[in-house]
Amino acid sequence: MKQKNKPASHALIQANSLTVYARENCHLCHDMIIALQNLQKQVLFNLQVIDIDTKPELVALYGENIPVLVSTHTNQEICHHFLDLAALDDYLGKFR
Repeated sequence: MKQKNKPASHALIQANSLTVYARENCHLCHDMIIALQNLQKQVLFNLQVIDIDTKPELVALYGENIPVLVSTHTNQEICHHFLDLAALDDYLGKFR
């Protein structure tokens, strides 16, 4: 994974932008978000959290299949329900 102390290009930062689709009162969502925020202390990536309940189309798309971690850049699903560190490492490793 890319370490924070190395400079990153704009394209790399875009590729390392992640989105978590979640719900406000979801313990699995909260757990994934906290784990990702803790990981940001070691690995360079941007994180945005989107509450699916703010948009009906997101509720229809994700429903109960949350939290879902996706690449903001490619919209590729990395994992859902639980943070899969191996899958995240594989995804971020493509951009080293």
